Amino acid sequence: MRRGKRPGWMLKIARERIDILFRMADREFAANPGRSHRYTELARNISMKYRVRIPREWRRRFCRRCYSFLKPGSNCTVRISGGKVNFRCHECGHIMRFPYIQEKKEKRRNKIESHTIKKGADEPVTFGAHNKRGKGRGD
Repeated sequence: MRRGKRPGWMLKIARERIDILFRMADREFAANPGRSHRYTELARNISMKYRVRIPREWRRRFCRRCYSFLKPGSNCTVRISGGKVNFRCHECGHIMRFPYIQEKKEKRRNKIESHTIKKGADEPVTFGAHNKRGKGRGD
């Protein structure tokens, strides 16, 4: 084993632990917010130690400045403006901005995939066809 390189099974366990800690933080927030902040801190420490990225679904659920677990409606505010999603932490006042384009692209992809599944994989999918024959304007 090279220096600094961890085997795949260790990375897999680290990802599982990070996911478990964030799920526990989400469950525990209503009863004990301090404990959920601690779970977030532990998950971050694991991700830094094993150099594993925190999944995107959980990356937006903690503050970048004070590292507290964020629960929309109770200790953070979520707003959409100018193509960005703004998360404002009520603990420290930090505003995190994430591009909204990714969500739009993902929604568009899901719509296209569901359309192709409904139609069937054998038939070609035509978008923008304005008449019943399936041909465009100039054809």
